[in-house]
Amino acid sequence: MQIPSRLRLLSLKAAAAAGLAVAIASLPQSGSARGPESVADISEGLQETVVNISTTQTVKGIQEQDPQATPSPKDSPFEEFFDDFFDSPEGDGMPRRVSSLGSGFVYDSSGLIVTNNHVIEGADEIVVNFTDGRKLKVTEVLGHDPKTDLALLKVEPDHPLKAVTFGNSAKMRVGDWVMAIGNPFGLGGTLTLGIISATKRDINAGPYDDFIQTDAAINRGNSGGPLFNMDGEVIGVNTAIISPTGGSIGIGFAVPSNTALTIIDQLKQYGETRRGWLGVHVQRVTEEIAESLGMEETHGALVAKVMPGSPAEAAGIQSGDVILDFDGQEVDTMRSLPRLVAATTIGKAVTISLLRKREPMKLEVTVGRLPESEEVEDVSEAPAEERIEPERERVLGLAIAPLTAQLRDEYGIDNAVDGVIILEVEPGSQAEEKDVKVGDVIVEVTQETVNSPQEVLSRIDAVKKSGRKSVLLLISDGKGELSFVALPLS
Repeated sequence: MQIPSRLRLLSLKAAAAAGLAVAIASLPQSGSARGPESVADISEGLQETVVNISTTQTVKGIQEQDPQATPSPKDSPFEEFFDDFFDSPEGDGMPRRVSSLGSGFVYDSSGLIVTNNHVIEGADEIVVNFTDGRKLKVTEVLGHDPKTDLALLKVEPDHPLKAVTFGNSAKMRVGDWVMAIGNPFGLGGTLTLGIISATKRDINAGPYDDFIQTDAAINRGNSGGPLFNMDGEVIGVNTAIISPTGGSIGIGFAVPSNTALTIIDQLKQYGETRRGWLGVHVQRVTEEIAESLGMEETHGALVAKVMPGSPAEAAGIQSGDVILDFDGQEVDTMRSLPRLVAATTIGKAVTISLLRKREPMKLEVTVGRLPESEEVEDVSEAPAEERIEPERERVLGLAIAPLTAQLRDEYGIDNAVDGVIILEVEPGSQAEEKDVKVGDVIVEVTQETVNSPQEVLSRIDAVKKSGRKSVLLLISDGKGELSFVALPLS
């Protein structure tokens, strides 16, 4: 619709009166000027590979639900970022049928469909709607993976479907053009265009976050649809958005195709994911930790704990090691390591480069399979005895004492934990800011075990004389969970 020039002028005056900055683009000098190059030739035929996913499930009436519950599937890792539409149940406490809508795409012409796990999780019935009007009921959920929010479905078409072609997500760069195609609400397909605004994005949705970030609009109902490059290849699976309103604000996320293909292939073959496993608990290398270890850069993954019976233990990896390289790939951050290990073939022997007590070394480890769950042992409490106040030493905002049997019982410290117990944490101290707590146990100081307050003081004095600005402590909680803490000496 053409807007009269007088109305345009009034609107600009109104904007100026409201204190808004108004910029007027220069007008083209001739009628031959064109907009951005069309993507019609690229997108033609792609929309028929994208489908609408419609699900229904029976839920309890609203009066019987948790008042904090949201319409998204329970425990969905993307709950706070992306909720699909649900029909609101009546508030009479009776079970209701609710519906959810999302998108997906044809992975294999025989009838394999990819979508998000949160789109189909908990569904009693799943129907795939195609752009030509066909509706096919899902005969089997071949597998799903909550950690990457992917699911693989099977339908029985009467003739081969048109499937997508996958591209290499590792080749995509910030600034590359992409298309997001979805089929929300059975409208028959939507297409939005934008660029990649970031790669390797971590949104704290799961342990393997490695998202492509795009400003191509991904609105409600588009979850599970494909993100295409300008060759018409899928380089991502649209999964989540950040939005205060539920609509696109230009921050959307897609699972990279290289990650998705690995997961989809495993779901197709095994009906489950089979991830590699090293068996270490790691933490971030902060500036203070790097300085205390003599490292010039804050990179790598600091090993806080090695799991008994794990591949890491068999290879000789130790608590305090900093893993810098895994199978020829740099471990630039702590979160890089779980992704690299998980993507490694089970049973493969790989070389790990690490730093141990300031000395570089290499180890070979055979990657195992990630267990489905880990056993957690309960800590039983012994009966209380007459309290004897222990002698305390004070250092770095802490009051420390020998770990006696009485203190072990009082603070519920596992028998496998040895060291020096912390009985006070000075308010406002660096130790308090770094979440050191009363009842924690100092296991090591500068990667040397300590069993008395005097040993702690001696190690700290040695660090001061060396000229370093901070000291590295290995601290255990009562159950044996370990973490490194670097405290300044000033």
